[in-house]
Parts: sequence; structure tokens; C-alpha cells
Amino acid sequence: MSKLLVKPSNPNADGRIHSITPASAGWTYVGFEVYRLEAGRSLRQETGGREACIVILSGKARVAAGAEDFGVIGGRSSPFEPDPWSLYAPARSNWSLHAETDCEIAVCTAPAEGKLPARVIRPDQVGQETRGKGTNTRHVRNILPETEPAESLLVVEVITPSGHWSSYPPHKHDRDALPNESLLEETYYHRLNPPSGFALQRVYTDDRSLDETLAASDGDVVLVPKGYHPVGAPHGYELYYLNVMAGPKRIWKFHNDPAHEWMVA
Repeated sequence: MSKLLVKPSNPNADGRIHSITPASAGWTYVGFEVYRLEAGRSLRQETGGREACIVILSGKARVAAGAEDFGVIGGRSSPFEPDPWSLYAPARSNWSLHAETDCEIAVCTAPAEGKLPARVIRPDQVGQETRGKGTNTRHVRNILPETEPAESLLVVEVITPSGHWSSYPPHKHDRDALPNESLLEETYYHRLNPPSGFALQRVYTDDRSLDETLAASDGDVVLVPKGYHPVGAPHGYELYYLNVMAGPKRIWKFHNDPAHEWMVA
């Protein structure tokens, strides 16, 4: 199996099904975890030298960061529903979560110094946009875009309708070459509706030294260390993915594959 495709494990004692670290991914910045918690379970983490964005994928939870209790957040029954709630926890602090209902949460991390306060990111603070046209249409929820405070992290949810393409035309962001392109590592956490489906994602470079086409099932993570990375949702299956990006500069500037750029000209 490709090293770029990470399957979920059975929940460990803490309910964790994914644990992607810079060391396990072979890169520098992005960390990503997913937990599935039964109602009544609690979770607490120290952030160390990394900031964290905890996204409530489904369920309700009481959350706190540092000495501040932010109360109960969340409420949707699946990530395909709108209105995500999230918690931002700065570096050199801690955060905790108590599941009020069964919950699925994603923990997105990247290097930081702890310059910002903890906060809840409410649904009314999440920018909504629709990108593309025709069967390239997809719906974006900007949880932590570069216009909102964070030190390294960029976090976004995308809903790709059945039969549509996303992250398309193929683009990349693997060179520190601003203002034209930024260097950002990226993870895709894929969910399918219904869950028996799959998504197709290709990750490839100009010289084809990396060129892999992956079939991602419900709950899989695809790693994008470099290269172009389009993704398609087959007919009959709606695709959700949660993107986490981070790099040496917190800015998203991408470069389209010249072979396909004609369609946006």
C-alpha cells in the first residue's frame, strides 16, 4: 500500500484512530489526529511547541483551553452537515474535551510559539464559499484561513458533490517561491456518504518522480508532501474532506498544472 494513504486503526484506549506526526509522515510541519469518543469520555493534551485546532466533526463536547472553560460546542451529527465548531489552543498550553454525546474530533497541529490566546471558532466565524463550475463545483468552509489568527495552521472543510472533482484543476504548493507559490504540507481526511464509497486522488509532480493514484475509503487520510493533488467523487457518493496545511510561511499560494490551466483561463 502507498505510504501516502493512511488507513484508520481500531480506537486505542483514548479513542484515537489516526496519529500522523511529522516523523511518521516524513515531513516538518503538519500533525493530524482523529478521535472517536463515546459519550462521557474525556481527552486532555499538552500542546508543547505546537498550536492546535480541534474540529468537532460530529457530536457535542465541553471544551477548555488553558484556564478557560468555553462550554459545550458542536452539535452536527456528521461532517456532511454545515456549521462546524472548533477550538483553537495555542502552543505551550493545554486543552481538554469532555464528550457530551458520542463525538468524532480532529486535532490539527503545527509548530508555533504561543503568541495567541485560546478561542472557540463558531460557525458564524467560518467563511463559506463555492468554487468552480459545472462538475468542478465544490463547497468550502474556511475554519482557519490565513485571514484569521494562527501562527502556522490553515484548516478547511470541503464538500464535493457526487460525480464532481475537487482540488481541480490540479494545483500544487510545494515551493517557497512567494509571491507566486508557497510551500505547504497537506493532509486530506476523507469521509464518504454513504460510507461504502471511495474517492480517487492523484498525487504527482512535474517530473513524475512522484505519481500515485489512490483509492481513499471512508476514514482514510491522504498525505500530500509535494506535487499536484486533484480528487474526484464517483457518482452516487458525496465526498467530505478536512484539509490541514502548514509550512514555513502561513500563506496559501498555489500553482496550477500548466497542462490543465486552460480551463480556468
